[in-house]
Amino acid sequence: MSTLLPPLAERLRPQRLQDVVGQQHLIGPGRPLQRAFQAGRLHSFILWGPPGVGKTTLARLAAQVTNSQFLVLSAVSAGIKDIRAVIEAAQALRGAQSRGTVVFIDEIHAFSKPQQDALLPHVESGLLVLIGGTTEHPGLQVTNALLSRTQVYALEPLSTSDFARLAERTLAALELPAHTFDEQAQALLVSYADGDGRRYLNLVEQVVQAAQAAGLVKPQAVPAGQTLQVPHDTHSPQNTQALARIDAAFVQASTSPSLRRSDGAGDQYYEQISAFHKSVRSSQTDAALYWMARLLDGGVDPRQVTRRMIAIASEDIGNADPRALQLALNAAETVDRLGLPEGELAMAQAAVYLSLAAKSNASYAAWKQAKAFVRETGSLPVPLHLRNATSKLQKQMGYGAKYRYAHDEPHAYPAGMGCLPEGVPEPGWYRPADRGLEIKLREKLEWLRALDQAAMRGPQNGKG
Repeated sequence: MSTLLPPLAERLRPQRLQDVVGQQHLIGPGRPLQRAFQAGRLHSFILWGPPGVGKTTLARLAAQVTNSQFLVLSAVSAGIKDIRAVIEAAQALRGAQSRGTVVFIDEIHAFSKPQQDALLPHVESGLLVLIGGTTEHPGLQVTNALLSRTQVYALEPLSTSDFARLAERTLAALELPAHTFDEQAQALLVSYADGDGRRYLNLVEQVVQAAQAAGLVKPQAVPAGQTLQVPHDTHSPQNTQALARIDAAFVQASTSPSLRRSDGAGDQYYEQISAFHKSVRSSQTDAALYWMARLLDGGVDPRQVTRRMIAIASEDIGNADPRALQLALNAAETVDRLGLPEGELAMAQAAVYLSLAAKSNASYAAWKQAKAFVRETGSLPVPLHLRNATSKLQKQMGYGAKYRYAHDEPHAYPAGMGCLPEGVPEPGWYRPADRGLEIKLREKLEWLRALDQAAMRGPQNGKG
């Protein structure tokens, strides 16, 4: 009869700070959390990072090294009543045993302002050491009052070397040889894990179980509820259980790739779409394709990407190459008609063209200046010569009297006739760049301004 075991990731949860994989910028020698843990004097802090990088583990170890009570709240499901229960438990323990309480609030960004405010006095008094875990930017989701009472530490996805260390420790704990996975299999597992240690351990467990069923690896008996003891010296001789190495083909057959980290409309999406935009703006073609692939691989709606390409075409390319806007629109229409993966080719074509197109933000900059001017000056009246005289009274008042029809003028340009409100000088907002089609537009604009200046001077030397 098979015994139901906790997941491998839970059974291998580190019991000592030195067993934590990754985050050496925080827990390495001389780093802030290592010093706090070593001194046994904790401060409240928020751990910000992607899933599976050690937020819960660090919180548990913080309570352990200070001999504190460890309480957990999930911000998704906890309410004010649950917070009060935690406070009462902390007060009771302090009164009876003079012990402190570490409360870990998972996904603290999901707490409302009243819930966060309920914690403030007890964090400030020291009754609670608050450790928050969040995948969202704390500065956008956590109140300023709570942020001022905590330190924010950013956690990083696990690196390839972190996964190598994790693999070594995991196989040692499972009493499997270090060469159980060949290099390609290990690389594939790391790729599937995508920086998430918990996902990696879940994948390893799934593959090992499949290998046991296939007779590649002998089963290991672990009593229910028992935590696997991780050898401190993973280079010591091991029980050779593996009958054959597990290769990449076996990993592919026994697992399925997970989507890369993506959070819909959260921090990761905005970071990646920003990287895509900046890559296109910087004419970095390969980088633009990379970030677009990351977005699509992470399950982002391709229409979000094509909308950004349309915006780039106007904001960063503009009239330096007007074809860019049409190509971006074409890519968006292709995606709408064909979907993925067929539409990806049109998206790639557009991304490459936008990256290599001549760049100009002259129209974008001019538009921002025009909007700012309107906000500052309010509703200035339309000049009389630009108003239509739709009644006899309006005609008597001078509506349209000095208007000059452009098509009746030389060069189809009424030189010297302004179209801005009375008293507003020509602001010169639009300044074409010396790139692409805007070189021609700049020449045209300079020529028109020269005609205006000549008209303002009037006839000279008897010539009209």
